[in-house]
Formats: sequence, C-alpha cells, structure tokens
Amino acid sequence: MNPPADTTQYRVSVGDATRDKDAVIGIWRDNLGDEAHMLAKFAWFYETCPFGQPLLLILTQSGTHQAVGVAAAGPRRMRVRGKECSAGVLVDLAVVAEHRSLGPALMLQRELAELGGQRFDLLYGFPNAKAAPLFKRIGVYEIPGAIVRYARVLRYQGYAARRMPKALARALGWVMDLSWRLNPAHAEHRTLRARWSDSVDPGVDSLWQRSAPSTGILTVRDAQFLRWRFEQAPTPTRFLLIEDGSDGGLKAWFACQSQERMLHVRDCWSEEGLAGISRGQISALQHAAYRAGYASLSFEFFGSDAALQGWRAAGFVERSRRSLVARWSGKLTTTAALDEMHLTSADEDE
Repeated sequence: MNPPADTTQYRVSVGDATRDKDAVIGIWRDNLGDEAHMLAKFAWFYETCPFGQPLLLILTQSGTHQAVGVAAAGPRRMRVRGKECSAGVLVDLAVVAEHRSLGPALMLQRELAELGGQRFDLLYGFPNAKAAPLFKRIGVYEIPGAIVRYARVLRYQGYAARRMPKALARALGWVMDLSWRLNPAHAEHRTLRARWSDSVDPGVDSLWQRSAPSTGILTVRDAQFLRWRFEQAPTPTRFLLIEDGSDGGLKAWFACQSQERMLHVRDCWSEEGLAGISRGQISALQHAAYRAGYASLSFEFFGSDAALQGWRAAGFVERSRRSLVARWSGKLTTTAALDEMHLTSADEDE
C-alpha cells in the first residue's frame, strides 16, 4: 500500500444502491475485473437482500466529486445467546489505483465503523493480509481469532503423483482410497441417506427451530437466509441433505460449491446445533462427494473446538487462515464474548 495521502482531499458520504450503482461498478471494475460477475453480485447483494440494503459508503475526491472508493456493511440476522440481533458484515473495500494509499482506505473504514455502529448491533469482517493492519489502526475492533480453512483428500492418486512415480502413486492411491471408504468408524453413515438438491429443502426451517441454540453468536440459518444466500447468489450451490434412513427426517445439510475437483462446504447445520456436525454425517458427505467424482473437500470455520470434533475425526486438517475482526455497538443489553461466534464462509458476502 502506498504512503498515507492528504485526507483533506477526500470526503466520505452515505451512498444509495440505486443512485450510485454505476459509480460502485466503475470502482469495482478497477479492482475486481469480471464484469458479468460484478453486475450479478451487485444485483444480489445490494438490491435484493431480504434484510435491507447494505450500508454503502462512497469516497469522493474533493473539488471534482469523482467517486474513487467504496466500502459497505451488509445486513445479517444473527442470534446472541438466544436473542436476535442485527449484524453487518464488512465487505467490498475498494479504491481506484491512483488513490490507493492508506489515508483514503482508513477514512472509509473509520466512517464505516462509526455509522455501522449506529445501525447494527454487531460489525464483523474477514480482512485479507493487506487490509488487516488497517483495522488495527482504526482501534475499535477486536481480533477474537481467525477463520480457518480445513481440507480432506478423497482421492489420493493425484496427491501421491506429485511425490512419487505414477505407477506407484496409482497403486498407493487406490489402497488409501479404499482404506478410508471401508473404515469401520464410518458405520454411522450407513444409517443415513444423503441426497443432493439444487434448492433449499422445506425441512430446514423445522431443523433450525428444533436446534437453534440459546448460547453463542451465529447467523439465523432458516430457509429465508439460505434461499437468498445460496439460491439467489451468483455462484451456483448444491445442497447435500442428510436424512434419517428409516423415516426420511432431515438431520443435517451442507451447502456446497464446486471448484474443478474440489468441493467447498460453504455452510452446514445439523440437529445438534452448536455441538457441530457428527462424524457419521461428515462421513456421509465424504462418500457422496467421492461418488460425485470430487478429489477433495474443504470447509472454512471459526468457532468452538467441540464443533470441530467431527471434522477432525474425519481427517480434515488446517490449510490456511484469515483474521476475524469484530465489535459490538454497545446498544444491546445482552452481548457475549466475540470468541463465542460461530462463522462459516456463508457469513461473508460470497
């Protein structure tokens, strides 16, 4: 990032998704690239969110009134220790190249922290490595930890081929694939039924109602949220539904997105709530992904160790991490320590 700029050259104002659409897309174009995806993302995130329009801030250059930067906080319905609260996820910080210094970005984020605190009970975000120092400079955010990406190999042949001769890799890969598929620890998944769906199952509301916790801080995972977050979003998503093998009742679901031969689990929930997904349910996911031709699985998560037990038992290991920043506005009578948050990739904008 370039040295700090003279911030008297700039002004931050509250934007409007309808009025300022062209300005926002123009700034994104200088930062993000893919035109079709930008337009689809704007329509979804800024124009059709069922929880209201995001808080959008526009940075303009004094004198010219030219828009040179944007930042936003998108609304989410969350629960804190059983009571509903409003949250804003910090997204889309972008400044055009010739103004890309510390000062303009800092102005945007400081104003977003101030105005976001007036609108939302909770603000949170996942800054990349370049943006993380910015939040330390602002001084009002806590850093309760990091959201961690975990991964699990399903087909070992390609993995082994990077480290040994092809013939040996083929043989070893076949043995390792067979070993995990026949592991007796996976027995629970045989009492379950895994079914793919391109849409949100009506049973998710009942599952949420009987599992919604009275502790922790987490997004309301009902059908309204899932339809908007996944069905209507620009990136295609499929749901793996885990049902009771005897009565067909929904026990858990996984929201999944493909990237070549890797299947990313963007969100999941089970009847166990914050206790996490069981080993058997994760085994059902692994077998379904394997049958669908995927070579690996990944899952990104910030939360309790208890909620990770099933994933670790199933062989998922850490691959990367990003900082989490968050702050309470002070408006709530009931709050909780920020390390009680339960977050997945679904808690971002995409």
